[in-house]
Formats: sequence, structure tokens, C-alpha cells
Amino acid sequence: MLYAVLCYNDESVTSAWSKEEDDRVMRDLIAVQSKYVETGKLGPVARLLPTTAATTLRHTTGETIVIDGPFAETKEQLLGFYLIDCESLDEALAFARDLSTANPSAGSYEIRPLALYKPGGLPS
Repeated sequence: MLYAVLCYNDESVTSAWSKEEDDRVMRDLIAVQSKYVETGKLGPVARLLPTTAATTLRHTTGETIVIDGPFAETKEQLLGFYLIDCESLDEALAFARDLSTANPSAGSYEIRPLALYKPGGLPS
């Protein structure tokens, strides 16, 4: 089953890292990813740009508005995600645990099963 592992953290913490600290964290995360890459279980990985680069389109009661940034009142922001093919939720949790060990700052990882859709069709 495919799982999305969504990475949340406080942007003010991660954006304050020095280049050296950011490079070290990325090396540690790549080390965690490598065993999943070798087995063909890791799909796309994306690191999102800061929320200051985001734009939100919101549709409410017949009106569509576009605003700068995300529309969320939370201390943690979605920073990126992994797509991983796992035999079970336990395997996806083990991957997320390894990621959290490699990342020195407090944050959270949401693990969510995926339903893939074919263009114009039902889940496959």
C-alpha cells in the first residue's frame, strides 16, 4: 500500500538553521531514505518552499478568492512529504520514526494511506 508521510514543523525553527545544519539534516534524511530507494519502495519526495511563497485559492459561497500564503492557524506548517510503498502501517511508522530521529527539531509526521486515481476514473 502507498502511504504519504507528511512532514510538519515550525518554519521559524527550520528556516533559522545555518546552511551547515540544514546540509547535515538533509544528509541524515537521505541516509534514512537510501534503504527504501534501494528496495524501490520510496516514491517522490518533496521539500516545500516556505509558506511565504504560497498562494491559497479559497472558494466560499459562490465566490473565489486568492490570498497570499496558506490559510491555516497553526504553529506547525507542512514542510514536505514522502510517498512510500509499504507492506503495512507498521513499516510506514518505522520509516517516519527513522526520519524523526534524523531531524533534530521537534515536529510531527502524519502517515496517511493513499488511494490513487486514474485520470477521469475511480481509485485503482
